[in-house]
Amino acid sequence: MTTCSCLTRRRALGLAAFTVLLAACGDKPGEAQSLAPVEIDRSTSCELDGMLLADYPGPKAQIHYAGQDRPAFFCDTVELFNTLLAGEQVRAVRAVYVQDMGQASWDEPKGHWIDAKTAVYVLGSKRHGSMGPTIASFAQEADAARFAQEYGGKVLRFADIKLDMVDLSGGALHDTRM
Repeated sequence: MTTCSCLTRRRALGLAAFTVLLAACGDKPGEAQSLAPVEIDRSTSCELDGMLLADYPGPKAQIHYAGQDRPAFFCDTVELFNTLLAGEQVRAVRAVYVQDMGQASWDEPKGHWIDAKTAVYVLGSKRHGSMGPTIASFAQEADAARFAQEYGGKVLRFADIKLDMVDLSGGALHDTRM
């Protein structure tokens, strides 16, 4: 009886699926803790432009990529959405957090991190973040509605935000005054 050391197509597909499952579940000890949001400090800089997050107003964001110990930080939610929605994005995203601006101070936002995919957003308000017009993020729809009533803008869910709404060449909603 001969044994074949080669993989069958079915076995290879099964192995590939198992590998993806392991990556999604976190096969390394302590990896689950790394998915918790990380607080910014005075030296935390933006992934895209190197700006220090603590120096600017408005909601911040962070992406936890597979295989990366520290999250990638963004000084503005427009940058976050542009990164997530751009076709060049190929790294596996494990978690995404934004700040709940219903709880955090707009001028000096700290803490109050929430899951970006369950957050409620206000696009097109008069409030500016680090890069000019920004997308305000909230844990509660009522907070987003109050914000929109006071500062203008449209209340949206994560899936409602599209790439043409977060064009970095002209800011949020193609604002060219920046």
